[in-house]
Amino acid sequence: MLKELVETMAKAMVEKPEEVKVNEIDGANTVVFELSVAPEDLGRVIGKGGVRAWAMRTILNAANKDRKKKYILEIIS
Repeated sequence: MLKELVETMAKAMVEKPEEVKVNEIDGANTVVFELSVAPEDLGRVIGKGGVRAWAMRTILNAANKDRKKKYILEIIS
């Protein structure tokens, strides 16, 4: 569910939504979402001063129902 949330948010921001990929790495206490976008869309996802990345992380943590796990969003190109 949260993987789809990250993917939907990213696709709404980019020029090439077909290149948005989210890889979920599930650990014992942590889940890492690796968000990959086209290189020219990287700035759109991060935002000025990282404000969009920060907002996506805030929404991800607010949607987290499993408080035993920590969710991390990494943005890569």
